[in-house]
Amino acid sequence: MMRLGDVIVLELPAILMGTPGVIHPVALVGPDHVLTLVDTGMPGMLGDMTRELGAAGFTLGQVRRVIVTHHDLDHIGSLEAVVQATGAEVWALEPEVPYVTGERRAQKLPSPEQVQVMLRDPDLNPVTRAMLTREPVRVPVSRALRDGDLLPGNVRVIATPGHTPGHLSLLVPTGNILISGDALTSQDGALHGPLARATPDLPAAHDSVRRLARQDVQTVVTYHGGVVSDAAAQLRALADRLDGSP
Repeated sequence: MMRLGDVIVLELPAILMGTPGVIHPVALVGPDHVLTLVDTGMPGMLGDMTRELGAAGFTLGQVRRVIVTHHDLDHIGSLEAVVQATGAEVWALEPEVPYVTGERRAQKLPSPEQVQVMLRDPDLNPVTRAMLTREPVRVPVSRALRDGDLLPGNVRVIATPGHTPGHLSLLVPTGNILISGDALTSQDGALHGPLARATPDLPAAHDSVRRLARQDVQTVVTYHGGVVSDAAAQLRALADRLDGSP
């Protein structure tokens, strides 16, 4: 866990695509110590999040809302558990809402026909089999967000489509902290663009990076990679490298 003013960066160990890693949901501290959770990790991570919040001096019961950056399973896997435990409202960008509510099938899953073929393979990886057969996340969304919306604490919603149709990022004015979701990634303090193989619309995602580079950003919190300090120059340089990308 790392705290940047009113931004608490959680550190949750996870297995992603068969590789050990760490993911970084965020908790925003509001008035009266009410928490807004940004993303909820993989399925089964409710206890891990509770412990991380406890290390920062908070409880899960202080979570009053969850903002979903996008509907990939590593971001909404424990969403139902959090809502059940806290009664929190769920907010998501308007194009992402039907994926969070379960009205639309997750964008990156294989087609139903492909799934049936995969499940007939006796050597299918058990983790993949479990992912393909689990019930989709179905959570009511209390507020459909739009680009430019101001949230409690004057946190600004920035639409950053590409990785998914309704991906959003958040700009926290105190400290000029950008919560990028998967619009950006990082490694060892170095900022990178979105993961290409997990980004269906890469040109749109690169446009989103360029848009983020025009914001007044000092620190970036990437879901995959964590905190990048003194990020303004890195973000501008990244956007310049992406200019002309297909």
